[in-house]
Amino acid sequence: MKLKQVIKAARRLAKNFRVTDGERFRLKRFDPHELLEFSSEDKPRAKEALTNGIAALAELQEMLYAQDRYGVLLIFQAMDAAGKDGAIKHVMSGVNPQGCQVYSFKSPSAEELDHDWLWRCMKSLPERGRIGIFNRSYYEETLVTRVHPEFLARQKVPPALVTKRIWDERFQDIRSFERYLARNGFVTCKFFLNVSKGEQKRRFIERLENPAKNWKFSANDAKEREFWKDYMKAYEETIRGTATKESPWYVIPADNKWFTRVAVAAAIIDKLASLGLAYPEVPEERLKEFAATKRALMKR
Repeated sequence: MKLKQVIKAARRLAKNFRVTDGERFRLKRFDPHELLEFSSEDKPRAKEALTNGIAALAELQEMLYAQDRYGVLLIFQAMDAAGKDGAIKHVMSGVNPQGCQVYSFKSPSAEELDHDWLWRCMKSLPERGRIGIFNRSYYEETLVTRVHPEFLARQKVPPALVTKRIWDERFQDIRSFERYLARNGFVTCKFFLNVSKGEQKRRFIERLENPAKNWKFSANDAKEREFWKDYMKAYEETIRGTATKESPWYVIPADNKWFTRVAVAAAIIDKLASLGLAYPEVPEERLKEFAATKRALMKR
């Protein structure tokens, strides 16, 4: 399939999950089991769509790298077992590793806690011409930290600054930070992989029963299910507080992994295509040099 056709199809699919006006966002309007443009038996067609998407991403990423003007940051947030790792692995499988960087953010280290909460992510931002991927990110500070206030206490923030407005203030800081990035040519594309509580349970059980997946299981992940409602409220308010036109959220249904990957690929293609990417034009003088070099090579 030609690049223009893939981009057109990607835009049609991606717009269904894009959130740019946070004030109107309500999580209950997004179905974790949604299969837009597909049916539950459409796995083969989805596989073909993903293959086309991966090829398109490779082409767009090459232009991004060659142009060296924009940088792209992809942020993945989700509940455990929603498929972040799998989405990154499959969707980005065709991208040149030289133009892609992946960072996973776990619990902050002692050094990280001695800095502001954006610091560890800021120093991992992508360069121009590259795609940076954050598997979790600074958004943990309005999600996990909000659900577990004891994490906030470890951050050494002066008590006078920890007010009832702290979450609104962090939303404001994130909007300002992402606007700053956008004004410098670094675009941000944020994904919430929206898995249902029932599907998460099924995947946890699968990890327990399948020896090849035992390593993925963490008892702490299962324990976090006790805070499901708190997390859903935190996700909803985070998206409402930080979704903007320049830095949209994509709330992707995650109960069907194959569809999740197609939808994620569509959103990334749509974002890259919106940048007007193209290979740099070679000046006339350089073309003359190329011709002279070619003639010299032909004589040897």
